[in-house]
Amino acid sequence: MSVLKKLYKNIPLFALITSACVVPWTPVAAQQVFADRPIRIVVPYPAGGTTDLLARSIAPKLGERLGRTVMVENKPGAGGVIGSQLVAKSPPDGHTLIFASIASHGIIPALQTPPPYDPVKDFAPITLVASTPNVLLANVNLPVQNVQELIALAKAKPGTINFGSTSHGGSPHMSGELFKSLAGIDIVHVPYKGGSPMLIDLMGGQVAIGIDNLPSSMAYIRAGKVKALAVTTTKRWPGAPEIPTMAEAGVAGYDVSAWFGLLAPAGTPKPVIDALSTNMMAILRTPEITKQFFELGAEPVGDTPAQFAQFIQQEGLKWSKVARTNNIKLE
Repeated sequence: MSVLKKLYKNIPLFALITSACVVPWTPVAAQQVFADRPIRIVVPYPAGGTTDLLARSIAPKLGERLGRTVMVENKPGAGGVIGSQLVAKSPPDGHTLIFASIASHGIIPALQTPPPYDPVKDFAPITLVASTPNVLLANVNLPVQNVQELIALAKAKPGTINFGSTSHGGSPHMSGELFKSLAGIDIVHVPYKGGSPMLIDLMGGQVAIGIDNLPSSMAYIRAGKVKALAVTTTKRWPGAPEIPTMAEAGVAGYDVSAWFGLLAPAGTPKPVIDALSTNMMAILRTPEITKQFFELGAEPVGDTPAQFAQFIQQEGLKWSKVARTNNIKLE
């Protein structure tokens, strides 16, 4: 069972009931823990990406519940480092939050020595908001039909098969590095600046295989322009149930979710964290948000601050091990 599923499974029943039944806060109640000014959610990536779209989905809902204006502000740069550092140094009053990702709070700190920030100690986790799978793809002319055939080919021709990803140090890249480690194969990473150029080269045969976020690859999969061999999560994606998981395909222990979560600066008072967490958990259980997230190719989660902190710690350990094993560093 994946770490994410274990954490979600262990949410106490009373917490689920409380979060589902909590009523929207009035401005009077919100004044007890929040000042009478807007709350901003910093997205450490450009506008239009998955992180930004998810943040903009939940911001107005959170504002309605707290009786406060909740704004989304993009602060891209350095793979999420610039925006994350900005929030880490902000006043710990609940009015500046970070909409983090697997890259900013799972992978980047594991690849840089010393790390630019501590993803747990420098932040106060609120909740794991959503997760989405990556997908292992192959050129249609590559003579493999499943993951085991790909592993056999890679072992027969070590160092000759290249795999494309959306960036160096991103979750698709690290999904490939984990695949290398667990399958015991030697494949060569080719980083791209985004999913679109990688997919173009994959279709053209410049790279044999590629790893991408499932939502951005789905149109190409459906059109038969690339072959989907497996998703990286431990369960199949409901929108594409025909694609097996890596574990089902024989790579034991494989589990990568491209995840997104909400955090505040370290030292934020517990009543503020509790208010944000309780309301976020309720928002993430509404049919409207479930539908919006599913259309974006993501699944809402909603866990407690303690569970999210544990999850981030375990993600850091996993990616640090992958980075050491495969000698991966930030370029």
